[in-house]
Parts: sequence; structure tokens; C-alpha cells
Amino acid sequence: MARIVLIGAGSITFAKNLLSDLLTYPELTDEMTVVLHDIDVDRLNTAEQMTRWMIESLGVGARVEAHLGRRRALAGADYVINEIAVGGVKAAHLDFEIPARYGLRQTIGDTLGIGGIFRALRTIPVMVGIGRDMAELCPNAVLINYSNPMSMVPRAVHDGTDFKNVVGVCHSIRDTEATLAGLVGIPKEEISFQTAGVNHQAFVLKFEHRGEDLYPRLDEVIEADPEMKRRVRVEMYRRFGYFPTESSEHGSEYLSWFLSHEDQVEQFRLPIGTYLDWLQDNLDTYEALVAGLRAGEGVRIEPGNELASLIIHSTETGTPRVLHANVVNDGLITNLPGDAFVEVPCLVDKAGVQPTRVGALPPQLAALNRTYLNVGDLTVRAALEGRRDHVHHAAMLDPNASATLTLQQIQDLVDELILAHGAALPDGIRN
Repeated sequence: MARIVLIGAGSITFAKNLLSDLLTYPELTDEMTVVLHDIDVDRLNTAEQMTRWMIESLGVGARVEAHLGRRRALAGADYVINEIAVGGVKAAHLDFEIPARYGLRQTIGDTLGIGGIFRALRTIPVMVGIGRDMAELCPNAVLINYSNPMSMVPRAVHDGTDFKNVVGVCHSIRDTEATLAGLVGIPKEEISFQTAGVNHQAFVLKFEHRGEDLYPRLDEVIEADPEMKRRVRVEMYRRFGYFPTESSEHGSEYLSWFLSHEDQVEQFRLPIGTYLDWLQDNLDTYEALVAGLRAGEGVRIEPGNELASLIIHSTETGTPRVLHANVVNDGLITNLPGDAFVEVPCLVDKAGVQPTRVGALPPQLAALNRTYLNVGDLTVRAALEGRRDHVHHAAMLDPNASATLTLQQIQDLVDELILAHGAALPDGIRN
């Protein structure tokens, strides 16, 4: 019987999407216990009400538990799926509004940059606690992480606790490969892809159809549509030679060449602060869902091959799949640091998640990835060691911050954010 724990179950849209998959696997449902955990009692109650409605509506035998206490939820788990956002909407607003006063632009701010650094600093103490609990209460489980920053959060669990069976999952590679297939007009299942790198900065290394390199076809599509050249990811492809996996909006803030220049913001149509709009949309969606449950309308059950559910299904049934996951490098990509978390193809079956060795990235891509990983390395060290100076170091090395602000401005900004976030940050950093 699989005991599947959702940490941050109050992220209702995420929980609904995941459960729409898990509860429609007939070979799993009668032997499944869904365990919900959140620190917000109202959201936890909503998640429980929704889950019970879905189970009853589908007529399946899955069981459900809901716990405010994390340790009780984790005890005996087989799979733990994490989707927490420490500090919630209030913390996200601080991550945008304070840097904006210094003239620093961000679009989404959850992966790299000042926003990504401080999201990591808030998230890592909680994740280290989860890892320690899992090492004690469910040592044979797998922790499947969705929370950003993906290159930092799983690494912090791996390096900061005795629990090592942690993987990160993200939709960006799957979505990018589907986008490229659509652009060249060939079904995705007929295309041979190899995609790897660092989460939100991986690259499509192989893009072929029956032995034909499809990049020349993509070049023709781009040349035929001038508007495509107004996308950061297309510009990066043209300059670096391989198509990146992250959206233009998001990808722009990992680099030094875009957000610090007014003309580039206009040229590439970069939506400053768009993440705050997303947060409001999520709140509106949550309120609509709560209203629907209260009215007895339930929710739409729409299976969508969520990555965590595919990992669980393959592990439980032995159905082999190749998915991309974020795992400790350990030689998988030979010209990136061995202790970094990298995103590579993985075989998933009864043996669990088994990463594929990629070898060396093209040198220009590895060099770009290392600038990204440097910030993450310092941020993880800052969190695990309580090193305030490493927060400054990470921010000073961040491409967008260093292209926009002076060293003194960066230090002042970091100190102001540390004061603003206060007790949410690790011991040592806020002192």
C-alpha cells in the first residue's frame, strides 16, 4: 500500500492536478493512502474536503488523512511530494518591492537573482527539517520536490541531512520539447531529444527526426517570423547555438544582458513583476474553488500526467518511463561541479529514478551553467552554515544584480531584505 504525502497540500491547484492523476490509476487507487499536510488549517481543511470529494466522485478505494503536524504525516511514507512556498504572498511581495526601490527589475524571482536567493534562504530551513524527519520516520521513501529554487532546495536536503533520496521535478523541459515539436510540425513522439543542464537553464542538445538534425528547420521558422526574434530564449539560441528550456520571461532574469537595459526590456517584451499577478490569479482560483466546494459542485478531475504521479506509477507498477529530474551530479555532466544538482534524463521503473550520464556539455553552455550554479552554491552554503557574508557573495555574483547595482547597493539591498524577512531566515544570517 503506497502512502503518498503531499507537503503544502494547501496549494490547491497543484494538489488537484496531482490527485487527478493518482486517483485515476486503477491499479493503484485501492491500495493508496493520500496524506495531506499544511500549516494553514483553512487550506488544509479545503484540501481534505476536495480530496474526499474526488475519491467519492470517482468511486475509488483510496484513503485520505489530513495532519497539521508534519511528523505525523511523514511517518511511514513511501513518497513525499513537496510544494511549499515559505512566507507566501507577503514574502514574495517583499522580494519584489524592496529590490524595485533600488532599481532592480525581476519578472518571476523564484529561481535565481535576489528573489531566488531569498526564497531559497526561507525555504531551506524548512526543507532541512523535512529531510531530517524523513531520515528518522520514513528512511526508504523518496522526496519529490517541486519548490523553487530547484537547483538549491534539493541540494540543501542532500547536503544538510542524512536523507539522500531526493529528486526535483519541473515541467520546463517537457514543455520546451513539445514547443519545439510544434514549431517544426513533427509529432513529439517521433523526435529524438537529448536535453540536459541545470533546472531552468538546460539546453536541447539533440533535436533530430529519423537522423535529420531539426535545428535548420527551426532556423527557417524563426527567420519567417520576426516576432520570434523578440523572445529571450530565441536570442539565447541564436547566440549560444542550443535552445534553452526556460521561458523568455523567466530566463531573462538569470542573465546580465536584458533586465538592466530599458531597450532590451522593450525589445524582448519582458513583463516586470509578472509573478505578483500570478499570485493574485492563484488567490482568485483558490477562492473560486472554495466557493464551488461549499456549493457542492466539486472540482474538475482532469488527468494530466503530472511528473510526480508518473514517478510513483512507474515505481509502483514497473512501467518504464524516461523523465527529466534534478539529481546530484556526481559525474552525470562531466564539466559541471560534482556536488551540484543537474537536470538530466532518468529511467524510472521498479528500481526508482535512475539518472542517465550525459557527459560534457558544449563548453559555452557549461560556462553559462557555472555562473548560475555559483550563486546557488553560495546560497546553500549561507543557509546551511548560517553565513550572512555568503548571502552578500551570492548576490554580488548574481548576473542581473551585478549588471544593475553597485557593490554597495547590493550589500544595502541584501541587508534590508534580511531585516524584512527576519525570523524566516536561518540562524546566523539575520544576526
